[in-house]
Amino acid sequence: MKAFAFAIFLLVMHQTVAANGRSDETTVAGTLGENIILPCGNTATNVTPSFTRWLKNGQFTIDRNHSIIIPISSSEGHLTILYNQSLYINRITLSDEGTYLCDSLPHDNKTQTSLTLQIVSGPDNSITDIQPATPLSNGTLVVVRGSTVSFNCSSLSYPSQSLSLGFQGVASSNDSLAVGSGSWLGFRIEDVQPTAQGNYSCRAQNSISQKAVGWSTELLVYYSPERHPECLWKAGKDPSHVQFNCSWFGGYPSPTLFWGENHQEPGSQGNQVAGRLMESEETVSLVVNLNRSLLFDGQTLKCDGRHPTISLGEEKFCSFTLKSPYPEGLPLVTALEGTNVTLTCTESSSLPPALTSWQRTAQQEDVVPSPKYILSEQGPTFTLTIVNITKQDEGFYFCRSENPLMVRELEIYLTVKATSQYTGAIIGIFLAILIVGSGIVIAKTIYSNRDRICLGNGFERMEEERGDVLSLVEADEEEVFHEAVPRLPPLSLTNGHNTTLVEIHTIPSIDHEDAEIVEHPLQLENPDIDELVTF
Repeated sequence: MKAFAFAIFLLVMHQTVAANGRSDETTVAGTLGENIILPCGNTATNVTPSFTRWLKNGQFTIDRNHSIIIPISSSEGHLTILYNQSLYINRITLSDEGTYLCDSLPHDNKTQTSLTLQIVSGPDNSITDIQPATPLSNGTLVVVRGSTVSFNCSSLSYPSQSLSLGFQGVASSNDSLAVGSGSWLGFRIEDVQPTAQGNYSCRAQNSISQKAVGWSTELLVYYSPERHPECLWKAGKDPSHVQFNCSWFGGYPSPTLFWGENHQEPGSQGNQVAGRLMESEETVSLVVNLNRSLLFDGQTLKCDGRHPTISLGEEKFCSFTLKSPYPEGLPLVTALEGTNVTLTCTESSSLPPALTSWQRTAQQEDVVPSPKYILSEQGPTFTLTIVNITKQDEGFYFCRSENPLMVRELEIYLTVKATSQYTGAIIGIFLAILIVGSGIVIAKTIYSNRDRICLGNGFERMEEERGDVLSLVEADEEEVFHEAVPRLPPLSLTNGHNTTLVEIHTIPSIDHEDAEIVEHPLQLENPDIDELVTF
């Protein structure tokens, strides 16, 4: 009987809804997996309903007799009609999507309201994929300058979504790179440069629920310096200290620099400091201070640079070999008193370059520039000019070269010679003596050969007739002989010249010395012949 009465009630309700035929439709969004309450809009005002039912897409779904108390456990099902006639849906699924209609007794004759439940989900599983990229420990991605980088932005939404990809760099605002409505969005950069470094953000928005999700990824562009590291040196607080600086600019991020000795060992990497490591730091400029006790001649110091974009097998370094100073020059210098003299010293082999100075005397007093001492430097050549030198300037001078390795000196001894005030007179006297002596020699030669000159033979026959001998004896008084002098027949000699014997009579004199008679090798055995004359 009760069942029959309930069936009559449902029929009457159905006919009432059909007779009214007036309803307004409202769309309600329900998130997949969540709970939702659909309100019933035709409940009579200030009247407690006795019976409620819900239809889905025109089909009976669930009803409730409010006179029956529903246990709490029973209300925890998938569909439940609450005491105020609302429909409670627990953990919405896609099958719950549709148009719902509520009716109750007693009911209001107003326009009934139908509810369209639209299931929505997402955006979920939002991902930004950047390739090729290397992740850091904090999630930041790294690419290398010059590579081709692909961006993929994806998300899941139901029933649909919109995607957008934006970029915000150091010097730019948020720029839109791409938009789309699918499940993923792609973008590509060829030959990526440091200007592409920044934050890349993806944004997905559900087209029904308008729920939006955004996420971003920081991208760094690494690049190594184009040149090798540069090694420099600088003088320390005193000549025995030196400061070595290794700099390597132009890369990102900052490289790691290593200062050390270069002793290559078997099996060691080419760009590693195999000797004693002095200093290391992640910086663009690394300074190390050393003193003379740590340095020696021929020591090679090397600065290695390492960067994340460079493999261990690729060597980037700078190095230099230390050399002690070696000044060179003339050890002995001579100068005349009253003149100027220049002492020269050359030092070009030291590394780091030596500091060169001049000292004088055995006590090695520093030479200070003054009108007396003029110091100059031109490249590796150092000069000391002493003006108007005196005997007091004679002595030792030192060209002193010092670098952080050691000190070396070139010892120069200056000899000062006194100048004579009569140098011109002496030279004139010497020339005069030379001229007078030459005249005497010539006059004597002419005088000794006057007989031959007078006889017409001249000087040209003196050499030819050097074998002929003419001896004349002078008397105190001249006498002209009028008697004819007999000539002897010519004799033929072995030397090819004609020889004539001439007999000359002289007047004896008591005051004159006896005439000297020269015997000729071809003297005849005639005792009456006093002299032999040769023509």
